Amino acid sequence: MHADTRPTLAVWKFASCDGCQLTLLDCEDELLGLADQVRISHFLEMSGAEDGREPATLNGIGPYDLSLVEGSVTTEEDVRRIHHIRRISRRLVTIGACATAGGVQALRNFADVEQFRATVYASPQYIATLATSTPISAHVPVDFELRGCPIDRRQLLEVITAFLAGRKPNIPDHSVCFECKRRGNTCVTVAHGTPCLGPVTHAGCGALCPTYGRGCYGCFGPVANPNLVAMVRQLRQDGMTGRDIVRIFRTFNAASPEYAPVAELATQEPPEDPHPPETPQ
Repeated sequence: MHADTRPTLAVWKFASCDGCQLTLLDCEDELLGLADQVRISHFLEMSGAEDGREPATLNGIGPYDLSLVEGSVTTEEDVRRIHHIRRISRRLVTIGACATAGGVQALRNFADVEQFRATVYASPQYIATLATSTPISAHVPVDFELRGCPIDRRQLLEVITAFLAGRKPNIPDHSVCFECKRRGNTCVTVAHGTPCLGPVTHAGCGALCPTYGRGCYGCFGPVANPNLVAMVRQLRQDGMTGRDIVRIFRTFNAASPEYAPVAELATQEPPEDPHPPETPQ
């Protein structure tokens, strides 16, 4: 009997909604082809067995050639688990907003977690949690971050294929605005004055919301080097208050360091327009 020489893949869950893991399962026909090339060794969302044989543990057996990690670190146990997973993984890729930026649950980072715990739980003394929700990269080295809430399945397949082939994933780093142009969309901000985070948001969704006449909500996190000064100025022109601007950035990628300056920019007095419109004579 020949030994199975296929590279091994593991999928892990931390604090999250499981949506990014389900994206992998939703690959359908592509998943069947992937399974021919890769041995899915640990994936509790798909199977309760390790390598399809013995019952799997939460921390896995390993080693694994590639680990996909969904979710943020929110407990001391999470910290221990992610260090263990990093040790038994040749490559580690984080998938989704929770794993790359702390997720929606990172809203706790801006408030009193003890107050949350007392308000939400009938017996808060039994709840063990950290004061913050942090991305995986805050605790261990990460080989690649795939953004999205949830991630795009085509980008996920590209990342898996690239790492198993020993090359860099071909994931564009431009903004949602590029995707709008490619689809021939009319800009919702220019045409209708609709607030839209497309100029500072990473591409990957196919400009889904603007295609249907809605502004981008920033699901895919910050583009490289976002021009936040210009973005905040534009949102003010679109009728948003400083508080509203802070809130729209503190959603899917609340704790993204790239978006951190927004809190200060949005509360400052708006600068004077260096090119004010001329007064009709």
